[in-house]
Amino acid sequence: MTVCTGNVCRSPLAATMLATRLADLDVQVTSAGTYGLQGESMTDETKRLAAQLAVDPALIEGHRATYLTEAHLRAPDLILAMSREHRRRIVELNPARLRSTLTLREFARLAAEVPDADIVGDASAAGDDDSRRLKAAIDAVTGVRGLTPPPADPADDDIVDPYRRSWETYELTASQLAPAVEQVVRVVRLALTR
Repeated sequence: MTVCTGNVCRSPLAATMLATRLADLDVQVTSAGTYGLQGESMTDETKRLAAQLAVDPALIEGHRATYLTEAHLRAPDLILAMSREHRRRIVELNPARLRSTLTLREFARLAAEVPDADIVGDASAAGDDDSRRLKAAIDAVTGVRGLTPPPADPADDDIVDPYRRSWETYELTASQLAPAVEQVVRVVRLALTR
């Protein structure tokens, strides 16, 4: 699950990118917003970015914003917030999700420190159940929290909010989001591909 504020820019872009890139695997990707603009589609700028990033057009047109509730937080194996503020809100709604909730860029930063062999080894040790394999891979990544130096500026774990801002800001958002999404794709593929 990906989470931002209105669920019309960052989190649906991340979710549709993940869903497109993991379409051949049995993975469900959802998104919501802490102040979700219930029922709204992605902004036109986000749709344009999604198309440029080769997102499945059906996912772009099919997105409708959802307001985040505690019930949404029960099932996901991994919750990726677009900012530290969103991560805090998620954990306030469901404190049990502390370990499995990170900002997208934080997850990417930590995942970059974990060798493929460690992720594959942990996933394989979890057996044949995909959910257990994915949780083991996520644990391999979250296990380096505290062992990996934090960013020089804590804001470097956030993705800038482009809502109602310039096209250049949308492009900045995409430049922060896209490489982080690729790290998530890497970890999920390593966990679920046998």
